[in-house]
Amino acid sequence: MNNRSNGKSNNNRGKSAPKFSNSNKKESPFKKESPFKKDAPFKKENAFKKPFDADKKWTSKDKPTDKPAPKPAAPKNTNEIRLNKYIANTGVCSRREADIYIQSGNVRVNGEVVSEMGKVIKITDEVYFDGSLLTPGKKEYILLNKPKNFSTDEKEVGYRNVRELVKASGNNSLQPVGRMDKNTTGLLLLTNDTDLIRKFGLPNQKSSKLYQVTLDKNLKFEDLEKIANGLHIGEHRIYVEEITYIEDEPKCEIGLKMKTPNIKVIRNIFEHLQYDVVKIDRVTFAGLTKKNLPRGNWRFLTQQEIINLKNV
Repeated sequence: MNNRSNGKSNNNRGKSAPKFSNSNKKESPFKKESPFKKDAPFKKENAFKKPFDADKKWTSKDKPTDKPAPKPAAPKNTNEIRLNKYIANTGVCSRREADIYIQSGNVRVNGEVVSEMGKVIKITDEVYFDGSLLTPGKKEYILLNKPKNFSTDEKEVGYRNVRELVKASGNNSLQPVGRMDKNTTGLLLLTNDTDLIRKFGLPNQKSSKLYQVTLDKNLKFEDLEKIANGLHIGEHRIYVEEITYIEDEPKCEIGLKMKTPNIKVIRNIFEHLQYDVVKIDRVTFAGLTKKNLPRGNWRFLTQQEIINLKNV
């Protein structure tokens, strides 16, 4: 056996090993096609799909689903409402802030402290927020053409509050958007929508306001250019969108366009250049104008105006 084996080995000696091409190979009938083919689009559902087991008994738990986890069902009864929404509807705070108050134990329903998130209550329930009884109501938006000698600050002694001018609306929870002192006139928005109040109170809010400013003397052209180019006042640099003389008016009547709702900033600009501000009148507010709204009068915003404000 050894000689025969050696002879066979000797006959093949020096010959190269036979080469096999892929075309000569037999494909295994059990070979599965890889989901990671070259140049084939990757499909997550194919790549990670488990093989089907015909002998396995499938249950409803085993069935794959792409649906997201269901959200808590909203109250079907129209006489019921979620507690955080009930609180937000009164205008005292937003839903998110209401959740914080609820978690901290500052909300009572019918005399009992409620700290459960997503709590559903009846509209007829008594809800106390920080010790005060809440009265729910719809959100309202009022545009007022504020006259002189009315203030937005309730602590300002000797002057009436702007909310007295809108008493006829029947809503006592309306709050002014921004501040206006007793000497400033023009457009003022009042609402019980706390989200909107907060939005227009932010320093980086994007809505423009147009003011007509009356000075104690004519504004020099070089000072107008200084304001247009931006002023350093203290540690801050103040920019305006536009400043111009008002056509057919004395040079002490100035048109000023800015994003800030803070009237003090406007006064600081001119006082920094040694001018006294006699009067400030807000002509436009975030696209709203004084058209058909005499001084001291107010009106409800239209639905389209409300949508525009929320999209600013």
